[in-house]
Amino acid sequence: MTPVVHLLLLPLLLSIADGLDLEDRKIQFQNMMLDVEEGTPVPYVMYQFQTSAPGVNNFRLTGEGTDTIKVSKDGWLFLDKPLDWSQNDHYSIAVEALADGEVVEGPIFISINVLDINNKAPYFNQSSYTAVIRENSPAGVPFLRVFALDQDDPSTPNAQLHYSLVNQIPSRGNIPFFQIDPDTGEISTTQKGEELLKAREGIQYSRGEDQGTEALKRKFNDYCPEQKIPYDQNPFFTCVERAEMRRRNLDPLEDPDYTLFLRVQDLGGASETALSGNTRVHIAVQPNLWVNPGPITIKENLEESYPLVIAKVQSNEPNAIYKLMQKERELKFPFQITVDGEIQVTEELDREDKDMYILVVMAVDSHQNQVDPTMEIQIIVEDVNDNTPACTSEESVFEVQEDEPIGDLIGQLLAHDDDEEGTLNSQLIYSIVSQQPPTEPSAFSIDAASGRIQALRALQRRDHQVYNLNVRVSDPVFSVECKVIVRVIDVNNEMPLFVKNDYGRHSLSEDTPVGHTILTISATDADDPDSGSSLIEFHISAGDDDHVFTVETDGKGVGHLVVAKPLDFESLSSYKLKIDARNPEPLMEGLEYGSQSTAFVSVDVTDVDEAPEFNLDILDVTVPENTTKGSVLLTVEAKDPEGKEIRFRLEGDTQNWLEIGATTGQIRTTHKLDRETLEAFQVTVTAYEKENPEKSTERVVHVRLLDVNDNVPKLVDSQAYICLKRPEPIIILAEDADSPPFSQPFTFTFGHGKKSPNWDLQTIDGTKAKLTLRKIPSEDKSYMLPINIKDNAGLGVTQSFEVRVCNCTVLGDCYIAPREHSFKYGIGATIGILVGTLAVCTIIFIVAMKNSNKKNKKKDLTEEQERNAMM
Repeated sequence: MTPVVHLLLLPLLLSIADGLDLEDRKIQFQNMMLDVEEGTPVPYVMYQFQTSAPGVNNFRLTGEGTDTIKVSKDGWLFLDKPLDWSQNDHYSIAVEALADGEVVEGPIFISINVLDINNKAPYFNQSSYTAVIRENSPAGVPFLRVFALDQDDPSTPNAQLHYSLVNQIPSRGNIPFFQIDPDTGEISTTQKGEELLKAREGIQYSRGEDQGTEALKRKFNDYCPEQKIPYDQNPFFTCVERAEMRRRNLDPLEDPDYTLFLRVQDLGGASETALSGNTRVHIAVQPNLWVNPGPITIKENLEESYPLVIAKVQSNEPNAIYKLMQKERELKFPFQITVDGEIQVTEELDREDKDMYILVVMAVDSHQNQVDPTMEIQIIVEDVNDNTPACTSEESVFEVQEDEPIGDLIGQLLAHDDDEEGTLNSQLIYSIVSQQPPTEPSAFSIDAASGRIQALRALQRRDHQVYNLNVRVSDPVFSVECKVIVRVIDVNNEMPLFVKNDYGRHSLSEDTPVGHTILTISATDADDPDSGSSLIEFHISAGDDDHVFTVETDGKGVGHLVVAKPLDFESLSSYKLKIDARNPEPLMEGLEYGSQSTAFVSVDVTDVDEAPEFNLDILDVTVPENTTKGSVLLTVEAKDPEGKEIRFRLEGDTQNWLEIGATTGQIRTTHKLDRETLEAFQVTVTAYEKENPEKSTERVVHVRLLDVNDNVPKLVDSQAYICLKRPEPIIILAEDADSPPFSQPFTFTFGHGKKSPNWDLQTIDGTKAKLTLRKIPSEDKSYMLPINIKDNAGLGVTQSFEVRVCNCTVLGDCYIAPREHSFKYGIGATIGILVGTLAVCTIIFIVAMKNSNKKNKKKDLTEEQERNAMM
């Protein structure tokens, strides 16, 4: 169908499909922006331009996408080909109105945004994964991460990926041993998996023990003595041998213990229309001999022969070297470890010195590399009864008013025992041994469990003013006697009286520091001095709901009114405080406190121009490094206590990545962020009064950048050489500025994706590969090899690696033959030779160019490099 026929059908198709009058599709000839979904069926009419210029009989499009977007002579703008968001998400075109080929209006500019639809299924970057884990791997700790990609718009739900575990083979009792994080794709064990995952049974070997066939035969004889059948004919031995070889050569791909079937879905996995992809994870389980023996309990003061073995650890690596360290920095560390992993205590322990130790055990190889995770073992020192109870005070003094009722509490004797709390060793029993002066019956009793002393009769000062008690405090083995003094004091029949009841009005600025003394107040009491009846306490009973003020006193009638909390004029500008003077002992029955035991103080708070205040004290923000320019990272908020207009400024941005809105407090990006340049940094935000900038407050904003996969692996060196007579493999090293999981391990392949007959490329580890020359050339030559290096997420490019194959010196360097000079030319002869040489080169170049123009074939650069490299 020709474009002309397309155009004739467009109005009819549009009116039928949309049910709209074509008049609604007519617009003025002006700049505009359109949104069009990708995959929209064509031909698709957008609008018809209406121009006021006379004589317009054609329109012309220029710009990107003119092979997809068309315009008719009468101004209909339409799609001739479907749009594809993954190929191009935006088109910018210019439209001109023509009259007989001349521009009479325009150009106008049309921006077309291609809207993504969910037409790309997500897919994993590998068709299958492998992993090896050990028994008792902690639940929730990832041991593998899978990655999936989606070519739909990442800013829409179409590319929001959700990972799920479809099935686990084998599934024993339908108990899931594994789980996957739906957002990150990290795979870990479940709680049941941590408990129940078991490796295949195998032979256990001690440190340095031979693990060959002869050692296996000896262990077999230990379990099955007196075997008369040759080992190679004994089905039991050959079965054990095969199982042991299978266990040693564990291959999760060929012989997995578990296979997980995983699914990834777009639309967040929340829709039935979500598209999906699948992969498998093959998992092998290894035995875990590295088991924590703790917690270990040792009795204190244990009489044994030291050093004493208390536990043993065994690494998964038979030849591991064990190290023992203390977690706390203590001067005394009475533990050591043997080469066989036996943990020993070297001397008696004292629980009262230290009741618990944490031992840090490491297993390393001969190069000091860890072969097992660091282990922390808890050592608990068990208490024995080796401490005598002790009185808290040399003398415990209690006061009681005369004529207090029988059973009234005199006081509680306090004692302690350094043995372990909550055990019988520290359980104390109290008993009264003697009383002076003695009475019949005794005047006091004590609670055996708590040490509470009570009166057994009403006490009179005329009988005795002081009693001395000896109280025995005992644990199951030891005991001590404590002294208790009971003083019978006068009845509280006098109340405290203020010297004056109105202390006037006082003025304070709101920036008065906490602890400032406003005034001193005083009161008197006529009861016996130095008794509870004469002690005076001051309490603010009204006018200070927020406890901004307090009265400090020593109990002898003098009090100091002080500022207890910061003052705030804006919250409250005036206080009328009511202060009561009271005794700690109750007044005699029938006596009540009156107005003379109360005083009043008025406090006025004056305003001070204060600096602005931030809403938050800590400002932290974490953002991905590919945050677009102009994005708001954080909005800081502050206000002025007096309500004055404030402004913001930002300082300390050494990279000039950020700016702050002076009035809004919005911190925006001004340039592209780069984690590889600076992973974390801090800037200072200042809020200040617009009219008085000296009134300001600062806050530090901490910014941390998250890595995205924006760097490809690169060759550290792009050239190397191989000696003809002693060809040694070349180690190729690559590096990636990104962090895991967007960097290593790398995969190395030839750029053409095929095996080479003359070169071999093998990956060694996460960052290195080995390049080996298979076929030795007959002469010195340099070769350009295309090497493709991809990171862990599959991102990479093909790079050229130059290899020179040459004859080498004794020291192993490429040999360069010296130039021979039999004589020197004069200046004239030299110029003649140069001119002649230049003429010959020019003729050769012209002939070569003519021959080249006759050829019609073009050769791919990569294939040409490979053929050159393959010789």
